[in-house]
Amino acid sequence: MSPEDVSLTIQLAEDSMNKAISHLEAELVKIRAGKANPQMLDGIMVDYYGSPMPINQVGNISVMDARTLTIQPWEKNMLQPIERAIINSNIGLNPQNDGIIIRLFLPPLTEERRKELVKRCLGEGEHSKVAIRSIRRDAIETIKKAQKDGLSEDAAKDAEAEVQELTNKFIVFVDKHLASKEKEIMMV
Repeated sequence: MSPEDVSLTIQLAEDSMNKAISHLEAELVKIRAGKANPQMLDGIMVDYYGSPMPINQVGNISVMDARTLTIQPWEKNMLQPIERAIINSNIGLNPQNDGIIIRLFLPPLTEERRKELVKRCLGEGEHSKVAIRSIRRDAIETIKKAQKDGLSEDAAKDAEAEVQELTNKFIVFVDKHLASKEKEIMMV
């Protein structure tokens, strides 16, 4: 294995760690912190004439105020399927259908609910850390295999140190994301 292959291994590890951070960010957006946010509905699929469609492709989602989302379906007969999809998604919101638009009122968060949400965030963070450590393990195994195939011991040690440095950097990113989300959730 050449030094180029080693740097490619490190680059692939960094790319994978970036994907783990992106996934964490996407998951944290879905955990509501008391403010209405259209991304809260990402991942909800609506039955659109027999095929599942993302909710944002069957209607216009907008924020009325800090605690209210509205969904204006592009077709009036989609009100019921949208309403059903929101109820089935278990996001803890009850849709109010007035025959024209659907309103989602976000109830104020209780202290207990805030703590539950923080716990969920920490769980997502732990998943990301596990993924990052798994990426580190795979990269180090590749480097060790390269060392057996003729890579010098010094080059292998340097590469392993670089992978560990990357891992530490991304674990700090995860902790920063979690700290800011926890602050956002606990802010009354």
